[in-house]
Amino acid sequence: MTETAQTAVGHQGTAAGRGVRLPRTARRAQLLAAAQDVFVNNGYHAAAMDEIAERAGVSKPVLYQHFPGKLELYMALLESHVDELVGRVRDALASTTDNKQRVKAAVAAFYDFVDGEGQAFRMVFESDLRGEPAVAQAVERATTDSVDAITETITVDAGLDEHRARLLAVGLVGLSQVTARAWLADDRKLSKEDAVSLISNLAWRGIGGGFPLQH
Repeated sequence: MTETAQTAVGHQGTAAGRGVRLPRTARRAQLLAAAQDVFVNNGYHAAAMDEIAERAGVSKPVLYQHFPGKLELYMALLESHVDELVGRVRDALASTTDNKQRVKAAVAAFYDFVDGEGQAFRMVFESDLRGEPAVAQAVERATTDSVDAITETITVDAGLDEHRARLLAVGLVGLSQVTARAWLADDRKLSKEDAVSLISNLAWRGIGGGFPLQH
């Protein structure tokens, strides 16, 4: 059975995966897929390792072979989602040298993340475990690493000092994140393309109009 098929088993909540030996990386992917559903639907505190194992179609001992406890499993998922978001932002900034298109691509990175399969954004932006220092640090990294990447680009291209560039970057990240979540909560009444264009145009009028590209 392929990794994709095993992951599908985890999503369907059947026990078909019991007794099937998988490579460690494939088994880990299967367990994470099952855990994602449980954590998003129930939150951390109400999620049970029994349910995650059952949804993945494995025994609890198999689950504990890969993750010593619920927090370790949650953190593995959370860190992967933070890496995904930051990677999307960095890829967006590197995708073009046209700064207007860079702004649009950066905004779109947040919309694409929020609109992604599995509602990963809820673990990053709506975690019910922010009192846990490791979780708080990971959640904060989603913002700070995105801000750092945008700050570097603005500093180079607009010729601003780091403090001004960082404040603009914080504004762009905040605007993108908040409006993307509001768009989703409003049942996508605008197409994603229209929403991204609307917000990126708003951001560009401030960044592009006030701080032109330095040659």
